[in-house]
Amino acid sequence: MPVIPTASGPLVLSRRRLLAAAGAAVLAPGPLSRALADAERPRHAIAMHGAPAMPEGFAAFPYVNPDAPKGGRLTQGLLGTFDSLNPFVVRGVPVQAVRGYVVESLMARGYDEPFTLYGLLARTVETDDARSFVAFGIDPDARFADGQPVTADDVVFSWDLLREHGRPNYRTYYAKVVKAEAIDPRTVRFDLSGAEDRELPLILGLMPILPRHAVDPDTFEQATLTPLMGSGPYVVESVDAGRSVVFARNPDYWGRDRAVNRGFWNFDTVRLDFYRDVNAYFEAFRKGLFDLHAETDPGRWTTGYDFPAVRDGRVVKEAFSTGLPRGMLAFVFNTRRNIFADIRVREALIRLFDFEWIDRAFFYGLYARTGSYFAGSELAFTGRPADATERALLAPFPDAVLPAVMDGSWQPPKSDGSGRDRDTLKAALALLAAAGWEIENQVLTSKATGAPFSFEILVTTKDQERLALTYAQNLRRAGIVPEVRVVDAVQYEQRKIGFDFDMIQNRWDASLSPGNEQAFYWGSAAAGQPGSRNYMGVRSEAVDATIAALLAARTRKDFVSAVRALDRVLISGQYVVPLYHLPDQWVARWRDVMHPQKTSLSGYLPETWWRDSTP
Repeated sequence: MPVIPTASGPLVLSRRRLLAAAGAAVLAPGPLSRALADAERPRHAIAMHGAPAMPEGFAAFPYVNPDAPKGGRLTQGLLGTFDSLNPFVVRGVPVQAVRGYVVESLMARGYDEPFTLYGLLARTVETDDARSFVAFGIDPDARFADGQPVTADDVVFSWDLLREHGRPNYRTYYAKVVKAEAIDPRTVRFDLSGAEDRELPLILGLMPILPRHAVDPDTFEQATLTPLMGSGPYVVESVDAGRSVVFARNPDYWGRDRAVNRGFWNFDTVRLDFYRDVNAYFEAFRKGLFDLHAETDPGRWTTGYDFPAVRDGRVVKEAFSTGLPRGMLAFVFNTRRNIFADIRVREALIRLFDFEWIDRAFFYGLYARTGSYFAGSELAFTGRPADATERALLAPFPDAVLPAVMDGSWQPPKSDGSGRDRDTLKAALALLAAAGWEIENQVLTSKATGAPFSFEILVTTKDQERLALTYAQNLRRAGIVPEVRVVDAVQYEQRKIGFDFDMIQNRWDASLSPGNEQAFYWGSAAAGQPGSRNYMGVRSEAVDATIAALLAARTRKDFVSAVRALDRVLISGQYVVPLYHLPDQWVARWRDVMHPQKTSLSGYLPETWWRDSTP
């Protein structure tokens, strides 16, 4: 609420009282009318909670080199393949970098803050205290790659297109808008009344903007290798289907001098090369076929970089710290399958994952066990008893959270590290027996039907296969008969989209400001929505309530409490086998590719790197 300074101290006024006061003062403008105007005037930025860190008229973000030289090529290697250049629809395996390099949004993230947006295509943003509407003022200089101006009509078109034909997350978010209207050629307003979603103005600020004159809605949902037109700093120069895509700098890019872009987009061309095999992928980096390699394997990080270019300094190994949650990497139970419907079965299989032995045997003891969906951040519940706000939020769902999770003492199961922990096996078999399973002839079978306990672990990479085979060995000690099935990346993605699996390995990354995407990850409505990321099939009123609470929170304190409550419910539901995470971001780079001295709160950003042309 607005705070008005007075002689006796600050006066906090509700919006209704402020409107009334302002109306009374309309003939004689004074402090109240000026405060009202300031409360809803167009601004350069918007923060989810609190105020933006960067002031109006700032020159550049602190985590860039604003004087970075332009030129040269950055080649990046990616593991996988692609068959589409449209990352906004369900069909196909897309090149995700199209979003950002080619297609821009109304606003750009500030990567040193939990969730703050600064003007990009939109020069200004305007909303009210209730966030019942949001209006964006389009930069008059904004242009698509063909030189046509970006207009309010293009914004309304993009909203309608993605709401009707986009990925499920877009459909879910944008359906909350009551009305979208082009007030004039450069002003668009979204009516959000009744949405009860304070994040929605920011979600709309991140909406990708596509040109009405260059997109056919009737064919938009098709996977295609025809490049989309955007307003971004690059255009697609060439495509080798499934293998590579090259982005070339748009010499007429309208936003190159904007503060949010200063120090970004420094290469003339950016090439993405795709590799289907992890060994070929790493060997290509060793040979200098691409410029930087983000490493996630502690074994390779410890022993795999003993090659000449590292020894003589041409390749540099670095660890970047990040303030972000570490995310949840896990084996995922598809609870739509009857075999995983019983929570006791899921708990038993969680116990049978021997992290201590796997970390020592394969990963040099460098991983940390993940025990939270927001591990490593203030949003994690671990080590913290639920506060009063959390307890009030969870009170209607007394069975949704385990006591040890509620008091913060819960930790993932821990073995003796031998690979054959008898106590762990005994505890798992007791849970399985209570759920109706018993061992006969060394095979776990259903007491009711006599069917063996068997399921498929679906994988697509060598690293996934190795871990799944190791986990399968642990499971066989309990008489379980898992099958590890390797499929190509396209089939894997399609089966994920349609929830056609028993168990997969998946990673959910997290920010310091989780929001609408949480409903897409865990919400009940998303459980039956192909293309959502609710792979485990969570249907929980407690989950839905905590997501609603974090979206409605007006203060950071209440927001953090709501996220921790969500974390407690998800962990208590035992929907995944939590795996592990790295302490830092590990990156190896060829020496002539440089980066800024300061790392953002979100970690390293290749978009801010540049090539050193010094001989």
